[in-house]
Amino acid sequence: MSKLNPRTTHYEFLGPVGTFLISVGVPSMVYGLYYGCSEQTGGCPPPTLTLSKLTSELTALPVTIPLHDISWWQGLWQEVWDTEAALMYLAWYAFCVVAWRVLPGAQVEGTRIRDGNVKKYKINAFSTFLLALGLVTGVIIRFGPEKFTFLYERWVGFATASILMSIVQAFVVYAMSFREGALLALGGNTGNWVYDWYIGRQLNPILSIFGAEFDIKSFNELRPGLILWALIDISMVCEQAVRRGGIGNVTDSMWLVLLFQVGYVADALYNEPAILTTMDITTDGFGFMLSVGDLAWVPFAYSLQARYLAFHPILLGPVATALIVVVNATGYYIFREANGQKNDFRNGKDTRGLKYFTTESGSKLITSGWWGRSRHPNYLGDLLMALAWSLPTGFDTPITYFYVMYFAVLLIHRQRRDDENCEKKYGKDWEKYKKMVPYRIIPYIY
Repeated sequence: MSKLNPRTTHYEFLGPVGTFLISVGVPSMVYGLYYGCSEQTGGCPPPTLTLSKLTSELTALPVTIPLHDISWWQGLWQEVWDTEAALMYLAWYAFCVVAWRVLPGAQVEGTRIRDGNVKKYKINAFSTFLLALGLVTGVIIRFGPEKFTFLYERWVGFATASILMSIVQAFVVYAMSFREGALLALGGNTGNWVYDWYIGRQLNPILSIFGAEFDIKSFNELRPGLILWALIDISMVCEQAVRRGGIGNVTDSMWLVLLFQVGYVADALYNEPAILTTMDITTDGFGFMLSVGDLAWVPFAYSLQARYLAFHPILLGPVATALIVVVNATGYYIFREANGQKNDFRNGKDTRGLKYFTTESGSKLITSGWWGRSRHPNYLGDLLMALAWSLPTGFDTPITYFYVMYFAVLLIHRQRRDDENCEKKYGKDWEKYKKMVPYRIIPYIY
């Protein structure tokens, strides 16, 4: 196992200090996006957050946080904790686990990992989504949209529950990684517990649930957080419907956000086998980076536009609606076509006659189609869709465009990580490939 699990000798994210700051910063940003853009705090951003007001308030604050003041901590906890929301979140997670085990699904093989094994994954995330969607639709039809506004009303409590779940999971899988025979992630075995806890020490942590192997990483990748994102959007539609006098009065902007984002979720779940070749599954370990991203960041940060429109309705009109649809459709076409080309090529099902470059190790790198235009064309599609999801919110606030800016930074960082890994894997062949496909994400620009 020492040969299979070599010591990691380099850091990412500025090492232990950087990963600690991110571990604190991501949950803080989840709350920050709420308190910086919500009806409860007065707007988006709240009117009290003007520069002069903020400066005067900061100068009046104590120099240090009163860590010794129990009442201060109690007040903070009461602000973010909601017992009912926490119990409902646990019930939701349990529902996803039971659905994974009970609903039928094909067993699909993943890529061969470095110990020579090929893991099999149960593919039924889309069935879980349809079941959840059917139950929610039934509730709304039977009892009215007012019965499904609780995700809007208890947003902070649900966010807190998801963050706590991600923290607990990160500690559990970190402890599991010390079991004999555990295959570790090549990037998460530095020996520094803060860094390894964040990056993920074990490649594929597995539990036995109901007599079946439960792969925590692949399960979290699509089910609890991604489906919850869609349900949050539906709850925001219900909130706006209640305020405006019925589903028929929901604005075109809200319907666009719902269509785009729920459509994206449905597409990802329907194409579940595609994630088995992604870096998250094949390379990264499962730690706090993935747990908080999957369980908290995706559903509660990505639903910002729908939450904003719930209390700030915007009417777009047919022309603006059509233009935004074109932007999203273009992004989706690039994203799906690029991923389809890659997956078909890797699985030996290429019918497009794609050209490729064969490395000395025998690997084949596509040099035509979308993958001949840039090395990450799917990221271009992602960025166009991200823009389309924010455009329905108008231009009254830049906060609802946070997702676009964040996603651009994320994808550029991921592209650089991919390039570094490929350079190590392919050596001089990677330099040859970069000359053949010089653009990283956006053809002729970047």
